[in-house]
Amino acid sequence: MKTLAIISSQAFSLVNFRGRLIADLVAQGDRVYALAPDYTEDLHAQVSALGAIPVSFELTRTGMSPWHDLLSTIKLTTLLRQLKPDVTLSYFIKPVIYGTLAGWIVRVPHRVAMIEGLGYVFTETGSKLSWSRVLLREGVSLLYRIALSRAHRVIFLNKDDIFNFLKLGLVDLPKICHLDGIGVDLDYWTVAAPVASPVTFLLAARLLREKGIIEFAQAATQVKARYPQTRFILLGALDPNPGSLDIAQVQRLVNDGIMEWPGHVNLKPWMAQASVYVLPSYREGLPRSTQEAMAMGRAVITTDVPGCRETVADGVNGFLVPARDAAALAQAMLKFVQHPELIEAMGLQSRRMVEARFDVKKINPQLLGMLDLEINQFNK
Repeated sequence: MKTLAIISSQAFSLVNFRGRLIADLVAQGDRVYALAPDYTEDLHAQVSALGAIPVSFELTRTGMSPWHDLLSTIKLTTLLRQLKPDVTLSYFIKPVIYGTLAGWIVRVPHRVAMIEGLGYVFTETGSKLSWSRVLLREGVSLLYRIALSRAHRVIFLNKDDIFNFLKLGLVDLPKICHLDGIGVDLDYWTVAAPVASPVTFLLAARLLREKGIIEFAQAATQVKARYPQTRFILLGALDPNPGSLDIAQVQRLVNDGIMEWPGHVNLKPWMAQASVYVLPSYREGLPRSTQEAMAMGRAVITTDVPGCRETVADGVNGFLVPARDAAALAQAMLKFVQHPELIEAMGLQSRRMVEARFDVKKINPQLLGMLDLEINQFNK
């Protein structure tokens, strides 16, 4: 039996993104500690129900306060020394950096980092970067370089991110593994007939500018001007990330009748109300929401950028459009409004693609193999 510590900056993600992995690890007899800084009573219970041991620790998701982050790393080091894991699996920027460093300090035998995307710091916005963002990028790059030099394996979800990290000198080639997404539970995300009328476009994401929220709203405005009955739904919560929209911006779109915004809700019943899923993001690792939409038999419109383009064969299960181009996004939407037969036909192709590439039952054995190295090999 091995002991694993999965380190995240968001407890919800342990259930939503790592739930099936945790269950598989427990089923093979491993002890799993699930570390996150923002446990609620409900999330604590859900993680416990998976068979893991929930553990709270101190970490802020955003911001770069050297003093606070240093204290968090020291406390995390103390915690890992107490837990004595054989393996750490860290994901999201801060856990990858500070979790890997803490694991190195206490000589955790096998340290794995997962890069799920480049995030706010590295995502291009289409405008000149501010000096503060340039400094932040340089600082994060330095921390990545230090931390990943102390990881044994670094898992990427798309090959563009691998290329960028190698180009920037942030990771050594022999440590790199490529995983085709984190997998979708096809027993849960089952096919549901898409809504034919009114044609309904759904976007689910944290309300960050780089997710393409503004372009989604602009495209919706253009489409509704010609087809007022068309429906647009935005799901997601405001975020402490610097790229987040504020409540007034989102509420204005709702008040103008452009879209509905129920907030952060259970995605599945809302996906059942959709005709087409839309993700106009500027960059992703390999978007989970798109894969879930595909599993439910939804056609997809997304951007021709790293991560997003991995989920759509243009003209087969949806359409690829340039990032930050609301007019092109609106034209793609209009194809489904004017040719509604594409909704079901492309949705069926989405389901076939997700079964072939993104089934969690195929992905998890690969990930377990990446975690299940000979422990003594790294005991140094």
